[in-house]
Amino acid sequence: MRSESGIDGVLLVDKEPGMTSHDVVAITRRALDTKKVGHCGTLDPLATGLLLITIGRGTKIQDLLMSEDKEYVGTLELGKTTDSQDADGEVTATLPVPEFSRAQFDEAFAKFHGDFYQTPPMVSAIKKDGVPLYKLARQGKEVEREPRFVHVYAHEILAVRMPEIDFRVVCSKGFYVRTYAHEIGQSLGCGAHLKALRRTKSGRFDVEGSVTIKELKAGPLDAIAARVLSLPAVSRLRGA
Repeated sequence: MRSESGIDGVLLVDKEPGMTSHDVVAITRRALDTKKVGHCGTLDPLATGLLLITIGRGTKIQDLLMSEDKEYVGTLELGKTTDSQDADGEVTATLPVPEFSRAQFDEAFAKFHGDFYQTPPMVSAIKKDGVPLYKLARQGKEVEREPRFVHVYAHEILAVRMPEIDFRVVCSKGFYVRTYAHEIGQSLGCGAHLKALRRTKSGRFDVEGSVTIKELKAGPLDAIAARVLSLPAVSRLRGA
């Protein structure tokens, strides 16, 4: 059975900074004139890059797609911590940044490789007694969060431009890259926050094959519909 719009599948979208994942869903609904649209793996407003948009019957495999590993490239800034652990938050501490060696950076990143537990940030959509944590954070409240078991499959320091470090990380579902940046800063003793982030891959899907927000808004409907990956195509790409 086909969906109401006749469009079923997954659209790869390159999210722009400053918009939420829900904004992308709304733009897709208008572009394809269909209501049944979802997304896989929220990207914070600061972040750009690959967002998997599910359409029609594609929404039924949303959980399956969300469970896959992700790849990100990002930039952390040493010497400043923020309440959200990224550049969108309020600065909570400023510390001097020592002259680190490359070996010290390598050692700090290596501490967060493989299996470990990560405590989600207060500014997150995780719910406590039905209330999203970010709403409690806005009220100045902090509650205990359950640590999550996560995995980093690969990491790489791409460039060092003090006080900034560019990096790449391949990680499991539920991984917070801003918490990763924050904890690396803690490990180095000078604090850090996530300054920029781009999701480059989700499972077998790559941002290189995605539709831009500009293309999505410009249409026309037929041109966007032609970019939607059918469910059989998604299955083949996933190696299922």
